[in-house]
Order: sequence, then structure tokens, then C-alpha cells
Amino acid sequence: MIEKQLNDANYIMGYSDEFQQLLRRRRAETNAAHLLPHLKPGLRLLDFGCGPGSITVGLADAVSPGEVHAIDMEENQIEVAKAAAKAGGHKNLAFHVGDVTDIPFEDNYFDVAHCHAVLMHVPDTAATLAEVQRVLKPGGIIASRELFVSSSFVAPHDGSMESAWDVFAKLLAANGGHPEIGIELRDIFAKEGFSDVRVGASFDFFGTGEEVNSVHEFISDWFFAPEVVQAATKVGIATREQFDRWSEELDRWRDHPGACGGFAFGHVVAHKPN
Repeated sequence: MIEKQLNDANYIMGYSDEFQQLLRRRRAETNAAHLLPHLKPGLRLLDFGCGPGSITVGLADAVSPGEVHAIDMEENQIEVAKAAAKAGGHKNLAFHVGDVTDIPFEDNYFDVAHCHAVLMHVPDTAATLAEVQRVLKPGGIIASRELFVSSSFVAPHDGSMESAWDVFAKLLAANGGHPEIGIELRDIFAKEGFSDVRVGASFDFFGTGEEVNSVHEFISDWFFAPEVVQAATKVGIATREQFDRWSEELDRWRDHPGACGGFAFGHVVAHKPN
């Protein structure tokens, strides 16, 4: 019942201008730093759930002249990514609208597969990884970087924001997502048959006034959107009074001269067995 009500309310995070700004700040040099040492010219790479392609173009540079194919289920994101790739002169990069559970390539096609903040939203992680493993060559590399909500933070605050993070995690889970998958990656990839599974963790940190304002606007536009509040209160995840209190606290955080915060991510690099 809770999943249906939240889905019916279109609670999913969507692509507001503020969220687009956050996505476009992502770069291969920072958000795929765990993968870059494994890349070399001539490799064939799949970037699944590529979003606006800000990471993809850096990966394309790293494997050039090798070919890169990027897939996302959102056509508007693919259009943004195509424009960015064209502007940057990335001729070894092709974008496709598609579903990662049905990748339109033959078996053993890619040397490398990459995703960022994708598995956290995918209800059937096993099916997704099985499909990616299918299109990877034996010995091929897969890399993923995923959120874990429990270590994400904003500071300073008066203490009430901790319960807001809990509600965010429940909303994500209610939509079939995995709010703690970033710290579960080693176990997941080992269970799905990958070898040489190596993991680590890092933060997307925001500490400048511009970054704080951007994150504030994104949280305000999504977490405090009327449809989200209505859905969450209807199923008893939180009360309207709590949302009002969190909104006020978020405003105080934004205006604090010491405001900062971070989203916590775990990453994994593994191989398809030979």
C-alpha cells in the first residue's frame, strides 16, 4: 500500500533545475575516480543510467579512441547528454534511450561498465547486474558509486534534521530503492558472481555559499513538494508539523555562515569472471 500511494503521488525525485545543477557538477575526475586508473585508450565502455552525461564525457576521454555507449531511460536526459557531448567534440560517444534490464547489445560486448547513483533506484538489483554481466566480456570491469543515507549530513543543525534523513530513506525504499546500498556493494557484487570485488567510500561535499544554496533549493523543491508531503503524511511516515519544522531548520542551515554538508557514497570495482 505504501509503495502504491507514494508512486501514485509521483514522489520520484525527478529533474528540477536544481537537481540538474547537482547532476552536472558530477565529473569523472571526482565521481568516477575509483574507475579511472583501470581505463586505457581503446576500451569499449558502457555507462548505464548516464543522466545528463557529465561523467560520461570524462570516461569517453579516458578510453578514446575506444567507443562509449551511454544509456538512460529518460529521453530528456539523453538529449541534454547529446548536446554536451557534441559541444565537447566527443566523437567516440553514442547515447541511447533504454532500460538497463534490457541492454540492446550482444553478449560479451563491453570491456567496462559504469554507473553512478543508479542501483540505489533500481528495484531488482540482481536482474540489473545479471544483464550488465551478460554484455561484459569475460574479465571485464564493472564500477558503481551509490548513496548511503545514514552517513549523509548537513551541519550545523538543531538535531531535528536527523529524523528528516530517516524519512528520506523511507521514501526512497518505498519506491523500490535502496537507501543504504552504498555500504552493501561488496556483499551484493560478490553474491551476483563478480570477482576481485574492491570497495571504498567518499563524500560529495558542499561547503561554499553557492553549493549550499543549490542543495537547499533542490531539497526544498523535492522533499517539501506538496505531493511528497501529502503522500508521506497520508501513509504515516511523517506529520505536516514535522515537515514544517524541517523546512524552517533547512532555511536556518542555509543562512548559517558555517553551513556545509555531504552525501555519502560507497563505490565498488569488480570483474566478470573469466
